[in-house]
Amino acid sequence: MPKPIDNDQLTFPILIGDIGGTNARFSILIDAYAEPKQFPIVHTADFATIDEAIQTTVLDKTSVQPRSAILAIAGPIKGDEIPLTNCDWVVRPKAMISDLGFSEVMVVNDFEAQALAVASLSEENRETIGDNPMSPIASRVVLGPGTGLGVAGLVHAQHTWFPVPGEGGHVDMGPRSARDFAIFPHLTPIEGRISAEQLLCGRGIVNIYTAVCIADGVEPKFTNPADITATALSGVDPQAAETINLFVTYLGRLAGDLALIFMARGGVFLSGGISQKIIPALKRPEFRLAFEDKAPHSALMRSIPTFVVTHPLAALSGLAAFARTPSNFGLAVEGRRWRG
Repeated sequence: MPKPIDNDQLTFPILIGDIGGTNARFSILIDAYAEPKQFPIVHTADFATIDEAIQTTVLDKTSVQPRSAILAIAGPIKGDEIPLTNCDWVVRPKAMISDLGFSEVMVVNDFEAQALAVASLSEENRETIGDNPMSPIASRVVLGPGTGLGVAGLVHAQHTWFPVPGEGGHVDMGPRSARDFAIFPHLTPIEGRISAEQLLCGRGIVNIYTAVCIADGVEPKFTNPADITATALSGVDPQAAETINLFVTYLGRLAGDLALIFMARGGVFLSGGISQKIIPALKRPEFRLAFEDKAPHSALMRSIPTFVVTHPLAALSGLAAFARTPSNFGLAVEGRRWRG
């Protein structure tokens, strides 16, 4: 059985992968100075296994054969068989080593990769939400509504960035305003509770919209989150518009809670496609008002900046930064790195 090894540099060329519930993105980093070679986005539903996807869409398409791999996956990492939370793929590092020709494989949480990106994100790859555009070298938080809801912390200490993975998308969310109390009874609980991911992801948009329609006594018109979002931003449907207002409010509440937990003076970063699509809604007052409404620490919250990550391949960028200079990051590898 391959044993965990120290946090030394992976062997180039390195396959880098960002594996989500719906899409997988791959690139190859030839050496520490090269720009990653990108490959077309893979739909996870199109392939029975991740190994098949890598072989067909990457290895069969390039003469550069990677010696090692670092993969960011949407799900907790434990053992030699690692299932993804929101798709049927299972990552088996030992099988990848024997079948795909890698000398070593490292697996990290997908939001650790987002946190690695946030550690070095340039101003042109982020959009400021609120009045504070500065991001000091201090602890940060990244969260991203997508197929699910990912959360990670990024602690800065001893001149090193330490990503802190977790399952923060599954914390409880509860009603607060009078309107919340009218809507929450119509949300679908999971084993008796409403988690953040029940509200703050693609299906969460649909959940909120359906509950708003039921509370208003109207028939829901939409079942697709993209349709709800587009209609809301156009302002032609009051229930869709309220859905996105509530979505950014709930996102602001959770982002503020996480900022307090991590004392994230370096900022809170919203990643993923949904955040990018709703930037106009995030720039309206609701998000920052909910973010800052944390008495007795409202003054502290006003000083913490918030951003949307606009880099199109942020996770791959973060993994590439680690692959180039792993000594800059306190990334835990025990039980998550295999060598043949």
